[in-house]
Amino acid sequence: MNALALFNRFKVIPGGTWLFSRAVCFAAPYFRSIRPHITEVRPGKVVVHLRKRRAVENHLKTVHAIAMCNMAELAGGMMTDVSVPAGARWIPSGMTVRYIAKAKTDLVGTADGTGIDWSQTGSILVPVSVRDTAGTEVFHAEITMNVKHA
Repeated sequence: MNALALFNRFKVIPGGTWLFSRAVCFAAPYFRSIRPHITEVRPGKVVVHLRKRRAVENHLKTVHAIAMCNMAELAGGMMTDVSVPAGARWIPSGMTVRYIAKAKTDLVGTADGTGIDWSQTGSILVPVSVRDTAGTEVFHAEITMNVKHA
């Protein structure tokens, strides 16, 4: 079953998005380090929440840059996966990031690919914005996805 179909099955049950998020971390264990909560999955958009806790903090008591990179890769990768045409394959091949402000609160990462032509082959730039609880963008990533069509 694909990620979109699985998310749509889980989201209608109490705690379903939390269970879906745990299943994603089981399939890709490295994401467990940030304990993501995936709350929206649809072609062109994925939203991931990250709770600020000691395990993701740096020495300044803000969310560590690499935790935000993990969040961005999860959001961007999942959004790419549910957006590319059936039979297409993809892999991230690079990521450019900007640290805009200190991440002092819980965070919401949004991969927005609504303006992307998913029928193209080759390098596709996927934008991911990470915002704090006040709505301020604290981090921005552009992930280069290498897409190949069948």
